[in-house]
Amino acid sequence: MAASLPVIASESGLARYLQEIKRFPMLEPQEEYMLAKRWREHGDREAAHKLVTSHLRLVAKIAMGYRGYGLPIGEVISEGNVGLMQAVKRFEPERGFKLATYAMWWIRASIQEYILRSWSLVKMGTTASQKKLFFNLRKAKSRISALDEGDLRDDQVESISKRLGVAKQDVIDMNRRLGGDASLNAPLREDGEGEWQDWLVDESADQESQLADREESDARLGALRGALSVLNPRERRIFEARRLAEDPITLEDLSAEFGVSRERVRQIEVRAFEKVQAAVKAGVARAQAAKSRAPAALPAP
Repeated sequence: MAASLPVIASESGLARYLQEIKRFPMLEPQEEYMLAKRWREHGDREAAHKLVTSHLRLVAKIAMGYRGYGLPIGEVISEGNVGLMQAVKRFEPERGFKLATYAMWWIRASIQEYILRSWSLVKMGTTASQKKLFFNLRKAKSRISALDEGDLRDDQVESISKRLGVAKQDVIDMNRRLGGDASLNAPLREDGEGEWQDWLVDESADQESQLADREESDARLGALRGALSVLNPRERRIFEARRLAEDPITLEDLSAEFGVSRERVRQIEVRAFEKVQAAVKAGVARAQAAKSRAPAALPAP
């Protein structure tokens, strides 16, 4: 299906892409319902294609909100389209919700995962609050009119820290990372003598430590993906919506989506977390056991 969708050839092709996706008609609720039924019950690919193309404008609208991360908008939209296709694949029209309502979560999740991979700022080992900070810092700064470049004032740091529920140092560090595109060749003084880079101290880890960190991060990511596979579709949906999403979905919304009580959703969330936790621990234990069995490297001649 992805091969038949419009693509953005370059940044300059964005306007053409937006015009092209407008030719796909919006669907009436009953038409959307019948197409979803045809896809779900009969595997009708044409019906699935119509569901996807009718929501490409939604993907583009959401993707535009992530332009501040310096990534090619064409790739951001493409990742959002992947999320849309996943949503169509899992959409259950009998629930009574519109596809757009369900798909928004999948689109955002796909785009955010792409951004995290591309920026490599937030490891899988960090907390959900740090990921929330990554995606909400600019919005939080605009609310308190902290629009200047450079470090935040102490009162601004404290305000954002309380608003997002993260440590003050995390706010300072993330703000510096997101503002890291300032020129290192900028002069320190008006006379032009000296540059910022002359005063920078390389505090980065050596290559061996960086490699170890990458391997650990990859291992954790693999362990998490493997752990999610132990969940059934409903458990995974609730777990990701409650534990991994930027803005967790409320118990009330999920109870309406699945037609069960809020308490039942909470129980499923707790059970899913316990299953994921156990699976991660088991995966780490297996990895450590395999590592201990691996033969030692031969000494250099």
